[in-house]
Amino acid sequence: MTPDQTASFVKNAVLELGGAFRQDPPTTRKARQLGLTGWAFYVAGRAGALGDVCPDTAAAAMAFVAVEAVRDGWEAARKVAPPAEVAGHSAAECARWGREKLTSLSGLSRLVELAERVVVDADPSGMPLFAAWRAMPVPEDCLGARAAVLLHLMREHRGGAHIQAVRASALTPLEAIVAGPDGESGATAFGWHPPFPPFAPLMRKRAWAEALTDRIAGEAYRTLEPGERHELVDLLEAARQLLTDPRADRRPDREWQVPARPGRTYDWSANRGPEFR
Repeated sequence: MTPDQTASFVKNAVLELGGAFRQDPPTTRKARQLGLTGWAFYVAGRAGALGDVCPDTAAAAMAFVAVEAVRDGWEAARKVAPPAEVAGHSAAECARWGREKLTSLSGLSRLVELAERVVVDADPSGMPLFAAWRAMPVPEDCLGARAAVLLHLMREHRGGAHIQAVRASALTPLEAIVAGPDGESGATAFGWHPPFPPFAPLMRKRAWAEALTDRIAGEAYRTLEPGERHELVDLLEAARQLLTDPRADRRPDREWQVPARPGRTYDWSANRGPEFR
């Protein structure tokens, strides 16, 4: 299995698992507790990892969300708390979701091991959100929480690769959405307004952009041996199945606990190689 093929095979699992915490009802409740709408919590909770930047900078990093929609969510969140603080709450919800949903996964420790290698060795060039999230603290008290954060990082990495690929394919972000699987409904969900461009003339460019995304994202999987790439694909698929049927793959929670190291945060740029753990 080549790195490009690995990126293609894990795409759906990474997109689904890496963003699942945002659709989880407790995450919505947390937004309300903070006095935020779900949209404001999404925008600031994601782009807030960049710090208190201007809204247009946040929109540029998110790319596929309409600028006006980002501005609305960003400014609404700013009235409640600094964006970096909102991002911290979002990261906590991601970890909470992982503790609740992934802790019972057989092979979880191996999934974390492989995902960490991919995330740590990934080149963040041109991927500001991935780089910003990778600089945030990573939970050490529970493998499920760590797995969830790593999956989110893998999702942001692919998202950054997709932005590069879309622009290299002479597509605008809106054109890429309209020509994608969600079409005009996806564009509307991300704050764009009609009239939308016809999708048929964009299909070939969109297919090329997907292939190029796999090429760019696949570079991160070169750190794994071919057999390990197969293993990662299987583990991610098992995690997807676990979400569908939580009883399908259960082990005692304590088996997956790792010793906590209070006060320590992961430095993704410094902790590399055999000493990473």
